[in-house]
Amino acid sequence: MIRILLNWLVNAAAVYATAHLLPGISIRNFGAAMLVALVLGLVNTLVKPVLVLLSVPFIVLTLGLFLLVINALMLQLAAAFVEGFTVSGFWWAVLGSLCISFVAWFLGTIFNL
Repeated sequence: MIRILLNWLVNAAAVYATAHLLPGISIRNFGAAMLVALVLGLVNTLVKPVLVLLSVPFIVLTLGLFLLVINALMLQLAAAFVEGFTVSGFWWAVLGSLCISFVAWFLGTIFNL
């Protein structure tokens, strides 16, 4: 249970850091980042597998680069559900999803998650 909470906090910190690093992504406060991390986790658990399954030909054709598009769409979907979190456009969502993934990976290695 502690591991799940730490993972959630790491993802929230990654969202918060990304919002402060990229000018096309903004967030109101850390509480909103925690809500974004929760919604993003739910969206990635429920919606993303269906999209990946439906887009397997595109993923194979682009050698996996279409997964960046799916991740960007998941970030924009999370932004649609959380008030106080905005993503300015598709390319900011692509860059934001890459940044969130990198920061979450980095913090996860530091905290051994």
